[in-house]
Formats: sequence, C-alpha cells, structure tokens
Amino acid sequence: MTHTLFVSDLHLSHERPHTTRLFLAFLQQQAQHAQALYILGDLFEYWAGDDDLDDAHHRPVIEAMRKLTRSGCKLYFMHGNRDFLIGGDFAHATGAELLADPWRIELCGQTAVLTHGDLLCTDDTDYQNFRVQVRDPLWQQKFLSLPLAERKAQITQLRARSEQEKSYKTAAIMDVAPQAVVELLRQYDYPALLIHGHTHRPAHHRIVLDGRICERIVLPEWGLRGGYLRCAADGWEMREVVS
Repeated sequence: MTHTLFVSDLHLSHERPHTTRLFLAFLQQQAQHAQALYILGDLFEYWAGDDDLDDAHHRPVIEAMRKLTRSGCKLYFMHGNRDFLIGGDFAHATGAELLADPWRIELCGQTAVLTHGDLLCTDDTDYQNFRVQVRDPLWQQKFLSLPLAERKAQITQLRARSEQEKSYKTAAIMDVAPQAVVELLRQYDYPALLIHGHTHRPAHHRIVLDGRICERIVLPEWGLRGGYLRCAADGWEMREVVS
C-alpha cells in the first residue's frame, strides 16, 4: 500500500553514533518502501553550512539519503531550529526538496499542514526573537562568510548558552502556545492534520475548532530509539524504530 513517512528531531551528531546508525537503518528498511519521506527539521544537532558536506559524520548520512531518492522515494526537508543553515548544496547532494515552514500538502485525500513546531512556541519571546534573527538572509550571509571552524566554535557557544537558558524556563513556555495553534489552523482553513516536532513531547491531540476537527500529531525525538508517523489510505499510526 502506498504510504508516506514523517520524522523529526533526530539530532544526529558525532556524539550520538547509535542514533545515526538507527537512522541509516531506517532509510534502508522502512523508508525504502515509502512513496515519500518528510524530515521536519533538526535532522542534525547543528549545521554550520553546506561547505561541511564532506564531514566524516555527515557523508554517510548524505550518501544514504541520496541512495533513497535514487530508489524512487521522494525526500522532503524542512529546516529546524538546529539546522536552519542547510541550503541548496545539501539538497542537490541528497536529492531532497527544501520546504518552507509551514507547508501544506494533500495527504491520502486530506489536507495536512507541516511545520517544525518552533514557530508555535510563541510564549518563549526570547527564542522567537532569536529565530527571526537567524532566519534573516542578511544575517545568514554574514555568518556563512566566516571560516567554517569559527562558525562551529560560535555554534558550540550558542548551544551551551541555550541549554543554560532552558534551565530557567518553564515547561509550558517551551511548549506550543494553544493560541498559536488555533491561528495556524484558521490560516490554513482547518486542515485535517497538523504534523510537527520540536517539543520532544510525542502526542496526538484532537482539536475541535469553529465546528471543525483537526488532529495535531507531535513527532518524537530520536535517541536510543526512534519513531515515525506512517500515513496511508487506511489511516495513520505512530511506529517505533529500534535497533
């Protein structure tokens, strides 16, 4: 049966080789039989620029993604808050299509809206200000003009600062804001599905809004095990990936 898969928040890095092996196995096994795979951000723990494609950790992942697209599976990528600097060279190397955030698709006869999820966390005003800054093309152009080693050093500092700031924030602030969800659903004319990651709080929420029903599906993060959403004509389900 034709089906589509969705994943998010893998946070692949040198420090988590098990997760990388898990993802490579997922591409070779489950994704190989799908019509399309959507990666909704934070594939990598961080991305310093497309001139880092030949990094020893990145290369096997990129080659596996390219093998997947050459097999006939369509691959779509949406930027997350960790890998927003992924660009055209990455897309060319993997065969992936880069998507704007949010993005609307037709999925098994229903309308679905996809987003990484961080734009819905509007109660975290400090983060939203940071998000606007780093998504600005001029800021990105200036940052990418720095030597790769310097970019990586700055990213390491930003990651450390981000982890420290999280310790002062409440769980509610770092979750999606209900009003932001409502506004997005109305903006996209009440889609049947809203699919996102980012919060690391996998769940299924049934929302009744203005007499319409929407299912909000939150994708899980990956670690020692992973998870993905499988959508087909007979419905959708969350599945686990284990080694």
